[in-house]
Amino acid sequence: MACLSPSQLQKFQEDGFLVLEGFLSAEECVAMQQRIGKIVAEMDVPPHCRTEFSTHEEEQLQAQGSTDYFLSSGDKIRFFFEKGVFDEKGNFLVPPEKSINKIGHALHAHDPIFRSITHSPKVQALARSLGLQMPVVVQSMYIFKQPHIGGEGGVSRRMVRAPAGSAPGTSFLGSEPAWDSSLFVPTPVQKGALVLIHGEVVHKSKQNLSDCSRQAYTFHLMEASGTTWSPENWLQPTAELPFPPLYT
Repeated sequence: MACLSPSQLQKFQEDGFLVLEGFLSAEECVAMQQRIGKIVAEMDVPPHCRTEFSTHEEEQLQAQGSTDYFLSSGDKIRFFFEKGVFDEKGNFLVPPEKSINKIGHALHAHDPIFRSITHSPKVQALARSLGLQMPVVVQSMYIFKQPHIGGEGGVSRRMVRAPAGSAPGTSFLGSEPAWDSSLFVPTPVQKGALVLIHGEVVHKSKQNLSDCSRQAYTFHLMEASGTTWSPENWLQPTAELPFPPLYT
């Protein structure tokens, strides 16, 4: 089980994040990596769906928000690519397994390996120790952080859906403060660690300049008790996939 100790809970409440080393076993990490390898090997991405993923606002609006592929990915397993991995004809310039930025946004619902990790007893125990009454899984992503080309995870504003029929398909609400880089806390972790992050904590990931990928599986939880999911949010539950309860 993975219940937080009183001191861990206090640290999370004070800092807004908490590192739990060794949360996942080596076997669980290998199982996820092997499953992702199979998913990538079997992917069939139509040329018109080869959407580049960028964290720079204008490119993000153009490459993501204006495409149905992104906006309708909340209940599917879809592929989003690094910049510059296709030629002008849409052919891969690098091996396909090195081209992907992330896979999203419903691995937790449609893949048995990721479903079992997401709903594992230790994740449920962790959520209960945080006091969550009715947590639901909103989305999940497998982030690759490819060596040398792994895109920088920027600090973004709130991305919302634009009115139906307008272009681009999303817009940003609010303004982006000029964050003091010295205030960010470097948090290196070992393979198998869990990084627990409060939804209001500003976080980012710098470009991967190493020779190794820096892969991560991430999923987002929302307390469904007494809350309403904004209809403005870009990702929406669907009839096919309502947000699944975490507790089983």
